[in-house]
Amino acid sequence: MGSHEASRTGRTGRPVRWGVLATGGMAAAFAEALELLPDAELVAVGSRSEASARRFAERYGVPRAYGTWAQLAADPDVDVVHVTTPHTAHHAAARLCLEAGKHVLCEKPFTLDAAEAADLVRLARGRGLFLMEAMWTYCLPTVRRIAALVRDGAIGDVRCVQADLGFVAPADPTHRLRDPAAGGGALLDVGVYPVSLAHLLLGPPEHVAAWARIGPEGVDETTGVVLGHAGGAVATLTCSIVADTPGMVSITGATGRIDLPDGLFSATAFTLHRRGREPEVFRFPGTPGPGHHHQAAEVMRCLRAGETESPLVPLDGTLAVMATLDTIRERIGLRYPGEAAPGVA
Repeated sequence: MGSHEASRTGRTGRPVRWGVLATGGMAAAFAEALELLPDAELVAVGSRSEASARRFAERYGVPRAYGTWAQLAADPDVDVVHVTTPHTAHHAAARLCLEAGKHVLCEKPFTLDAAEAADLVRLARGRGLFLMEAMWTYCLPTVRRIAALVRDGAIGDVRCVQADLGFVAPADPTHRLRDPAAGGGALLDVGVYPVSLAHLLLGPPEHVAAWARIGPEGVDETTGVVLGHAGGAVATLTCSIVADTPGMVSITGATGRIDLPDGLFSATAFTLHRRGREPEVFRFPGTPGPGHHHQAAEVMRCLRAGETESPLVPLDGTLAVMATLDTIRERIGLRYPGEAAPGVA
């Protein structure tokens, strides 16, 4: 289905028809998220294994299961595809879908590096197709309210952003998080969240410093990052796959501070501290699951409005984040198979 036809059908009021490419944990979480949206319908799943696709389809009641990515991309009843493959396959899978005329929501990190990201953006823009990184935290009501408060000067000019995200991954060296061939490591899997938050609040950095513990498999186990921004703002960020970090976020400005004690993944409340005032607690009712339905709703809103980019997760912002991730990888010496050096196209 071409972009114009998909946009027209999106405006008819019928459910937006989704396809999901790959059948892992993220695909499962997204299938469950779509169940919260009455105007969404998961109609097809594609995998490199027909057996895997069929098992997924049976589990989630998906009408069609395909044993190749190309079959999913060619399905005329699919309006938009969510790419949920391992990191290293994001570019190839998203490109295949875009070339087939499908709109695409692509998991984070958007691609393995900035060059691949730029290629997808050029293709989508050239064909008038919708494309968005699945940075679902940007779409959370909590984060949207925080960003609005910061823009409105509620805490003055932002001086410091502190954020961390870490957990203990399986020690199995064949696990995707420890596999260089799958784009493993802490930075691309969980570090992308604090880096993206810093970009959301401060824009691209002018200076990047980083250090990492590189594990025996050749991926980063724990990485610390310091970003220096125009005007003197500093972001200090940590990510790990060997430590259960607190997962908290704190944003400090010239006249106040915003704290998310439970971090981005459980962002149902935050506290606004303003000089000379009592702290204000902002609460947001929780919903089942981590909140991926908010990004799905944003994709569908854009399709119905005929928009090819989301103002919540703009492509230029995604490109900037990928450039920062490339620079961090260069600083810590993290290279993946086939790469001459991080950031080199």
